[in-house]
Amino acid sequence: MHFRPLHDRVLVRRIEAEEKTAGGIIIPDTAKEKPMEGEVVAVGPGARDDTGKLVELAVKTGDRILFGKWSGTEVRIEGEDLLIMKESDILGIVENTAELKKAA
Repeated sequence: MHFRPLHDRVLVRRIEAEEKTAGGIIIPDTAKEKPMEGEVVAVGPGARDDTGKLVELAVKTGDRILFGKWSGTEVRIEGEDLLIMKESDILGIVENTAELKKAA
């Protein structure tokens, strides 16, 4: 991909939600909500603080994140629908639950 976000912006690919409910009911496309979970595709270099020092982002490429329902700007890059958002729109990073269970 030939796109690099600027400053504290992040490029995100939505992770699609399940198409069936737990009871096996198939949800039609018109009734689906847009997923609020995604994978970080690219990150900018960071924002500048009051002294001009570069502050790196807390997220990195490959992180699985949660973001607000109306966060980001939808863009199409190389035929793929993606989101560009500020790091402050990200609610958190989803940790690998399998690794967490092993550590416990």
